Amino acid sequence: MPLYLKIVISVAAALATSLAATPLVKRLAVKVGAVDNPTDSRRVHKIPTPRLGGLAIFTGFLLSVLFLADITLQVRGILIGAVIIVGLGVLDDIYSLKAYVKFAVQIVAELVAVFHGVQIEIFSNPFVFSDVDYVFLGVLSIPITVLWIVGITNSVNLIDGLDGLAAGISTISSVVVLVIALMVSDTNVAIIMAALAGACIGFLPYNFNPAKIFMGDTGALLLGFVLATVSIIGLFKFYAVVSFAAPLLVLAVPLFDTSFAFFRRIFSGKNPLMPDRGHFHHRLIDLGLSQKQAVVVLYTISALLGLVAVVITTRDDIRALILVVAVLVAAAIVFFAFKGKHKR
Repeated sequence: MPLYLKIVISVAAALATSLAATPLVKRLAVKVGAVDNPTDSRRVHKIPTPRLGGLAIFTGFLLSVLFLADITLQVRGILIGAVIIVGLGVLDDIYSLKAYVKFAVQIVAELVAVFHGVQIEIFSNPFVFSDVDYVFLGVLSIPITVLWIVGITNSVNLIDGLDGLAAGISTISSVVVLVIALMVSDTNVAIIMAALAGACIGFLPYNFNPAKIFMGDTGALLLGFVLATVSIIGLFKFYAVVSFAAPLLVLAVPLFDTSFAFFRRIFSGKNPLMPDRGHFHHRLIDLGLSQKQAVVVLYTISALLGLVAVVITTRDDIRALILVVAVLVAAAIVFFAFKGKHKR
């Protein structure tokens, strides 16, 4: 079967499954009490909303990957870890688990992936003026890999504060990694990312503002875990500057937002692990943007950074064209977002 046909089928199968499963998951969420009540100022929704939508995303993703991807040792570790993460998310969406319990289970899931070969072993030296071209991690490989997966998993979870934000950012990130995988002929990573993108797209019609269902920790932790682990096998392995820059660019929005929140709380004398209303999406809302406009702005930033990641892996003769198109599209989107704000 031609690769492009596998990609199309992977997206379509995941999308259709996720789209069909979401209403069923919504009814299940109400039945088991997995409902998000707007009890504090951090929440921008006004009415109780079912969560657990990540189950629909996982169903579409898993079905597509099992039927179309090559289940290598690394992919098996990612899928087993994802099952653990989804189980954790379901319990948390229903019972609101303690932070230390969630962290411990995340570490277990990440170690499962690591010991199936999902490890950052080498990447290009970010210090371009150094005589050392590559950094070999050696014994630091496992702790750095776990730190990377923990960081990305929880970063995606933390940006899940507006309708459609985490699912949309994850879709953009998945498409970017998919494009890079196709450019370097990594068929398996391309199929897996196509499945994740399709599953997110199938969920988004129910998650756009005003959301009928939230993905909950079930979905946010799953998306972060899959993006973190697949970025390791699909981006970090290249012996070029892309092995350092690309994954950071692809996941820059959740990473930077989480890092900013962490250090802001420390410098304010607060517990860095305590949630607050200071994330980028909250600040955009406070500036007067609607939920939809704030989401569009963050989509645009994510897409632009993703295009930069694609550009650094392309030939010189098409880089300028990609950048020009990206800037024009971004300018148009931001213009219409703020035009809508002024009309309001």
